[in-house]
Amino acid sequence: MMRESEIERQFGMKILELKPKRGVYHAITDKGDKCVKKLNYGQQKAVFVYGAKEHLINNGFPYVDKCDLALNDDPFATVNDDLYTVSSWIRGRECDFHNIDEVKVAAKTLARMHECSKGYDPPENSTLKTDIGRWPKTMEKRIKSFDKMRDMCRKKNSKTDFDMAYLRNMEYYKNLAKQAVDIINESDYFVLSAEAEESKVFCHHDFTYHNIIMGDDSNVYVVDFDYCKREIRAYDISNFMVKVLKRVDWNMEFADAILESYNEVVPLKDSEYRVIYAFLMFPQRFWRLANKYYYNKSNILQNNLVRKVNDIVEERDSYTVFINEFKRKYGQE
Repeated sequence: MMRESEIERQFGMKILELKPKRGVYHAITDKGDKCVKKLNYGQQKAVFVYGAKEHLINNGFPYVDKCDLALNDDPFATVNDDLYTVSSWIRGRECDFHNIDEVKVAAKTLARMHECSKGYDPPENSTLKTDIGRWPKTMEKRIKSFDKMRDMCRKKNSKTDFDMAYLRNMEYYKNLAKQAVDIINESDYFVLSAEAEESKVFCHHDFTYHNIIMGDDSNVYVVDFDYCKREIRAYDISNFMVKVLKRVDWNMEFADAILESYNEVVPLKDSEYRVIYAFLMFPQRFWRLANKYYYNKSNILQNNLVRKVNDIVEERDSYTVFINEFKRKYGQE
């Protein structure tokens, strides 16, 4: 249970009302509306995330959930062994990924955020989070894990609906993963990684509808930077595309809209399209669900994953049409 009085004391504020919402609390305080959040990571990462948002603000992108500092100047409160942050509560609504105009605005916002992220040197008392240069090996490890999870499944005496779905579809998704590795290995991925390292750019890593707030003040805000890290922008772009496209039956019009809108703010290099193609090819969603299923023993979670894996499998035809069209349209033959 959250100790409100201790958070009040450390941040020098009075909480008048708390409303739970999507894993955080909307706090009505004597200092205005705030977002109170319990962190699932440590102090050094908390300082990294705080520094990233401050860097964006100072670089001309103030549209974030700015963190408050506690009275001791830490960007968090320590309550027993737990960390809590207090940040500005953004008034508005979540981005509608079925609305192509809002998707375009979100893509432009992502481009501006990437530009303003350049030059970020994390504070000394933080841990640099980075995935730069790691994706080919990460993909290869995940390909091997497909076989490991298949073997785990085969050893089970009684197979569930998820097990059967995994066995039926694993080879298809493993083949996609192999193609993705081949594409990224023959691309300019490492050149782009070196450039990103030099420019000290970071990505959001969870740029999805509930973290994109269409503000009541007509500005578009990006919130929840818990997963942000130094990364090539092609990752954020492709990840954003997948999160949109899976909701619109892999409609190429939405993919075009995202890339065109991003390019209006910051032009993409030809070499980046190749890496985006590799990320779009890699079956991250299927792998993640299987990984959760075979390494998490929660029955509640597993029942939910059965539905999700079936949803992904049902997208196969639409996805195949899309990825082939993307390959042709963006010169990835």
